[in-house]
Amino acid sequence: MSNFEEHEQQYTAPYAQQPVKRKSAFPQALLGGVLGSALTIGAMQLPFINHTSNNGGTVTTTNSKDYNLSKTSANSSFADTIDKISPAIVGVINMQKASSNPFSPSQSTEEETGTGSGVIYQAADNVSYIVTNNHVVEGASDIKVQLSTGKQYDAELIGTDALTDIAVLKVKGNLHITPVPFGDSSSIRTGDTVYAIGNPLGLDFANSVTEGIVSAKERTMDVSTSAGTSSVKAIQTDAAINPGNSGGALLNTKGQLIGINSMKISSTEVEGIGFAIPANDVKTIIKQIVKNGKVIRPYMGLALTSADSIPTQYLQEMGISSNKGVIVAQTDDYAGKVFNEGDLITKVDNQAVASDSELKSYIYQNKKSGDTVKFTIVRGGHTKDVELMLRSTKDQTN
Repeated sequence: MSNFEEHEQQYTAPYAQQPVKRKSAFPQALLGGVLGSALTIGAMQLPFINHTSNNGGTVTTTNSKDYNLSKTSANSSFADTIDKISPAIVGVINMQKASSNPFSPSQSTEEETGTGSGVIYQAADNVSYIVTNNHVVEGASDIKVQLSTGKQYDAELIGTDALTDIAVLKVKGNLHITPVPFGDSSSIRTGDTVYAIGNPLGLDFANSVTEGIVSAKERTMDVSTSAGTSSVKAIQTDAAINPGNSGGALLNTKGQLIGINSMKISSTEVEGIGFAIPANDVKTIIKQIVKNGKVIRPYMGLALTSADSIPTQYLQEMGISSNKGVIVAQTDDYAGKVFNEGDLITKVDNQAVASDSELKSYIYQNKKSGDTVKFTIVRGGHTKDVELMLRSTKDQTN
C-alpha cells in the first residue's frame, strides 16, 4: 500500500485497476471490491430517495411467483436457501481498452482490469437485470458477467449513478436463474443475523458466503465521489466483506436481499466494519436508472465547499469570520443571478447547515425540481435571505 493509501484511505475495498487518487472530504470512502485494483472513490449517498419516482421503472423488483425464499420450511437449513440463491450472485468483469502499441495508441486491445459482484434481481422475457456498484463498472469499455457455472455473457450497461454507487446491467438470453427477492431493509434491527455473498479476491472464490450481524441499522458519513461530495447512508455489518465483494448481496435469514455490499473500513487496527446500501434505497435508484438511464435530482447550479475545510487565513481574506456553513465556490448563469462566489450559506429554510454534504442531503431529501428554497447567506459581512428555484439534473448542459 502506498503512502497515500496508508495516510488517507479509511473506507476501502480495492479492485483491479491502478490506484486512482482523488481529493476527498474526511472521512473518505474508497469503494472498491474488485481484485487487485485501484481504490476508486465512490459513494452511496441516498438522501434524495423521497423524491424519486415510485412507479417510474419498467422493471419490477420482486419475483415472488417464481420463488419465495421467505417460505423456506423449518426443516430446510439456510444452506439449502444459499444453494438456491447462489446462482443469482454473479461475477462482473470490467473490460477496458489498453494500447497494444505505445507508438500507435489507436492500436488497442481489451483486457480485464477488475472484477466485482452483482445480483440478478429480475428476469423476464429472456432478459436478466443485474444490480451492482457503479465503481465496479466505471470506465469499462465492455462488461462481462460470469455465472457460477463459469459461463460468461456480454452485459449491457443500462445506467449508473455515481453518488449512490449503483449501476444496472442487462444480459440477454434465458439464464434459467431465479432472481433474489428484495426484503424490507427498514425492518432490520441491530443484532439481526445477515449473510454476505460475493466474489472475494476475484472469481476463483466466487459465491463465497460470510455470516455476521447488523452492527448498526444506519450509519451516515461524508464521502467523496466523482460526482461530488455527499452523505452516505448505509447498513453497518461485521459480516466479512473483502475485495471483490462489491456489488454482492447482503441477505437476511429469509434469503431476501436487504443490501448491496459496497465498502469496508480497512485499517490494521480495525476489523469487521463493512457497509451495504439499503435495499429499499436500491429499489428506488434502479427504477430511475431503468427508466432514465440515470437518477434525476433537484439541481442548484452551485459548486459548494464546507467552510471548515478552508484555512482560516483564506476565510479572513474572503471577509468571512466563521467556519460554520457552506461557501459558494462557483455558480452557473442561472444561480449566479441569486448567489455570488464567496457567499457563505448558513441556513436552508431556516435550518442551520454546517457542511456542503448536510446542505445537499437536505435538498435531496426534502425538495424536488421546481421548488423554491430560501437560503440565509452572509455576504460582505451582512446577513440576508435569498431564494432559488431548483431545476432538474436532466436539464444540466454540462
